[in-house]
Amino acid sequence: MRRIYLDHSATTSVKPEVAEIMLEHLIQKYGNPSSVHSFGREAKKGLERARDQVAALINAQPEEIVFTSGGTEADNMAIIGVANKYSKRGKHIITSAVEHHAVLHTCEVLEKKGFKVTLLPVDEYGIIRMDDLRKALTPETILITIMHANNEVGSIQPIEEIGTLAREKGIIFHTDAVQSLGKIPVDVRKMNIDLLTGSGHKIYGPKGVGFLYVKKGIKLEPLVFGGGQENKYRAGTENIPGIVGLGKAMELAGEEMNTEMTRLAKLRDCLIKGLQQRISNVTLNGHPILRVPTNVNLSFEFVEGESMLLSLDMKGIAASSGSACTTGSLDPSHVLLAMGLCHEVAHGSIRMTLGHENTEEDIQYVLEVFPAIVERLRNMSPLYQEKRKECAECTLKK
Repeated sequence: MRRIYLDHSATTSVKPEVAEIMLEHLIQKYGNPSSVHSFGREAKKGLERARDQVAALINAQPEEIVFTSGGTEADNMAIIGVANKYSKRGKHIITSAVEHHAVLHTCEVLEKKGFKVTLLPVDEYGIIRMDDLRKALTPETILITIMHANNEVGSIQPIEEIGTLAREKGIIFHTDAVQSLGKIPVDVRKMNIDLLTGSGHKIYGPKGVGFLYVKKGIKLEPLVFGGGQENKYRAGTENIPGIVGLGKAMELAGEEMNTEMTRLAKLRDCLIKGLQQRISNVTLNGHPILRVPTNVNLSFEFVEGESMLLSLDMKGIAASSGSACTTGSLDPSHVLLAMGLCHEVAHGSIRMTLGHENTEEDIQYVLEVFPAIVERLRNMSPLYQEKRKECAECTLKK
């Protein structure tokens, strides 16, 4: 059976070049980077090279990169770190209703500790309105945390505009860039970003490793205590194989980004247009233009998302119904609900996210098998049968 992976926003494969350098540091250069002997110096060299590679992709300084266990820890480190460090200045945090749960749940924890959190609404595309952000600002606001690209619908937030406003008001600005890094350009200087989260396994690097960019001059209260690793922000012996893998993945992403942006956007648009032409009652979720080139999120009326996923899987196609972190939940996507979709339509949504191995042949295969799947499932739906009956009666009256 042909197998097609369209779930790159959940995770990606590790590229051979990444695996190669990781293996080298697992077997040969296995020293502790804090050791002064040659084995330690080899590991330290790999650690600092990775720091350079990460910094280069986002236009940061190497010393501004703090390695973590992944995007979730980096989000926690940024939000809780700012809250604890600057609580005497104020206890107000602004975020959006469509953030990843790594941000939303962290803010909920802080609310229980006396912080006030404002959840900004979004428009029908999942993008915040700058007027809403301006109105939400108070003298107590110490942090704005808004994701760069949404993990479910792919919409891109006005990060540079947000960063400019935050800088003018003297407020720290954090963005979760897990879903944008390596897919679209990210420049922390140009975009006025103070804190930025990244993850390895979304860009063909290993799982279990990520980073937090901390702009020089920004101070955080650490979450992990012990030694002085990572500029005293994260104690514990560094995961050198994972970190060098992340660094290599970031380097490769920078080299390939421009070419891949164009290629994947073409495949994305072909998939969206093809499905909308072949299947009725299909709606694109997210902004039609301001979206990452890898993301396709569609709602199919009168069909349940999980049923479509299982049927696609039987045809060798891997997709998802939203964030991988909420798979198995019976609740509809909080992102789609925040965008104004009703529960029934939100439940009938599918996310297909493209990656470097996907081809035009893959897209054509999806376009061949998907319409039949939707038709079969709709024929089993009493709501769809009722809709067809209503349409037939309208036609007869005409």
